[in-house]
Parts: sequence; structure tokens; C-alpha cells
Amino acid sequence: MGRLQDQVALITGAAGGIGRATALRFAAEGAKLVLTDIDDTEGAQTLQQVQAVGAEVIYVHADVSRGEDCQAMVAAAETAFDGLHILFNNAGIMHPEDGDAMSTEEHIWDLTMAINLRGVYLGCKYGIPLMLKSGGGSIINTASFVALMGAATPQLAYTASKGGVLAMTRELAVIHARQNLRCNALCPGPLHTKMLMDFLDTEQKKQRRLVHIPMGRFGLATEMADAALYLASSESSYVNGTEFVVDGGITAAYVTPAD
Repeated sequence: MGRLQDQVALITGAAGGIGRATALRFAAEGAKLVLTDIDDTEGAQTLQQVQAVGAEVIYVHADVSRGEDCQAMVAAAETAFDGLHILFNNAGIMHPEDGDAMSTEEHIWDLTMAINLRGVYLGCKYGIPLMLKSGGGSIINTASFVALMGAATPQLAYTASKGGVLAMTRELAVIHARQNLRCNALCPGPLHTKMLMDFLDTEQKKQRRLVHIPMGRFGLATEMADAALYLASSESSYVNGTEFVVDGGITAAYVTPAD
């Protein structure tokens, strides 16, 4: 029996990076999966890889910034698998034109908030009723280490959006704590994924980020998938409302506790 045997999990942003790695990890542990993304070509690749593991899985095109898409992806989970136990609000962007307050254009700010923050809200808005109907479960929201500290390379909209995810996660955790529904924020450190490598598009930018990481390397999407598996499983049954930080030690090195 897998650690997620017969649990229904919905993963947004499943076309690559953390989403794809987590889909494969959850599949190996017996979950039934609903995968969503806007990149249907790469989404189909994830679908094929999960099918190769032998898991029950469907793929749904969904733009998480659109309420009707989020409503549809949850409806698909109910139609296909008659429930929902794990909601991984993972979809996000890191726009190359996201900089400081002076250089970041309003439309970049709005786009980032729409996907990174509104998308989590909409996933919960439509996902939570089905999760409660299914007896509860685990919500995992992808935040970031930059929700806890400033980024070395300016990315103001991204940082603000992830801070919002963290605050929303805490409140959801408190609201639903007695309904057998937990909510935690996964806070990855800098990862060797396409999203970050596209943003850190010069060796100088990469080194500026790496110098702050005590372990001296970027994290891997598979390492985040392992963390998500823990938060999704019954092994974390008393873990609720946390900043689940998986960052190679970066926040330990640079965040000083209050006196």
C-alpha cells in the first residue's frame, strides 16, 4: 500500500518543475491524480509519464487565474474520481520583467498576482467544498523562501505574491482546523528548475543567488516533491498552518530571530 493509496490529488502547474516531479511521486504512492496547466504540450508529457507508472490520472487545461477554470478542474476531479483529498496549489510564474518597484510595470504586477495569489485563492474557493465533502484532507500551497526574506535579485511582484500565499495559508489553516482539513505552505529555496534558471539568465545572477545558500547548490524539484508528499500524507497529520521551508539552509543563515 502506498502512502497516498486511493487518495485523490489535484496538482496545478503540473507541466514541469515541482508539479511534474510531485505528480510522479504521488503516483508512485498510489494517488489518483488530476493534473492541470496551461501548457498542454508539456502537460501531456507529464500525463504520459504518470500513466507509465500505472496511476489513474486525467489532465485538465486550467488557467488558475480564471474562476471558471478552477471550478471546472475541481468538477473534473469529482466526475472522474468522486472526491478530492489533496489540493496542491502549485502553479506560479516568475516574470523576467519583474524587478524593483520603479522598474516593474503594473501589468507585470497584476499578472503575477493573478496567477500566484489569486490562483491559490480560487483553487481553495472551489476545491475546499469538495474536500470537506470527501472527509477532509491536505491543502499544500507553494510559497517560497522569499516570503520570509528579501530576494537578492529584485523580483518584487513575485516576493509580494508569495508573502500573500503564506498569510492566506495561515488563515485557511485556522479556519478549517476542526474540519479535518489541514493547510500548509511549502517554501522552496532556489531550485534548478526552468522557471528560476530562465529568471537567473546570466552566470552572474546565478552566482549572486548561490552565494547565499549554505549548501552551495540549487535544490531539485524532486526534493520538493518529497516534501509535498510528507505534507499530503497522514504522517503530517498534526502539521497545520506551517511555513514548511526546504531551502538548503538559506533562511537559517540570513533570518535573525526576534529578541
